[in-house]
Amino acid sequence: MNKSPIFTSLAAISLAIGVSACGGGVEDEAIDAEPEAPAGLSVADGRMNLPAVEGNPGAVYFTISNGSDKQVAIRGADMIGAGSGQLHETSEWEGKMDMQELFTVNVPAGEDVVFAPGGKHVMVYDIDPTLAAGGESEVTLTFTGGDKMSFPVTVLAAGDDGGFAAPEMDDSEMDHSAMGHEGM
Repeated sequence: MNKSPIFTSLAAISLAIGVSACGGGVEDEAIDAEPEAPAGLSVADGRMNLPAVEGNPGAVYFTISNGSDKQVAIRGADMIGAGSGQLHETSEWEGKMDMQELFTVNVPAGEDVVFAPGGKHVMVYDIDPTLAAGGESEVTLTFTGGDKMSFPVTVLAAGDDGGFAAPEMDDSEMDHSAMGHEGM
């Protein structure tokens, strides 16, 4: 008896659904597995400064250490209590401070990368008003390849250095217009 291609396709789909419903396969384990932090990475000094003006973005700072023998690249960051996060870097350009979005941040093998005021940082947007100075949240970094790493951050008031030394920066020299952050 000749079976039509449609019948054959429906039979194959039914078989696939039946096999997947049985569970216990290797694919189930892969689906349930959470991405893990790349080996050898650690984060210290996690903190987030609230914005001086409600509704503006805040900034997350930390130091990430790569104790492995392989370079890794951070490709994204999110924070619980914020709508979104972006990797940024502040630098001096033609005598003015300028902020640009970074699409990846390399963390070389055996080295530390510092996210600090006046340099690399994570801008967090749409901050939940329940986040208050003295509280805590959690930041998750996403690496190329899909691995993720989470760490706690202390929430600090605007301008509070939390006891961490930071370079002085005159906000009047910051050019926010390139990133659409006027009035920060």
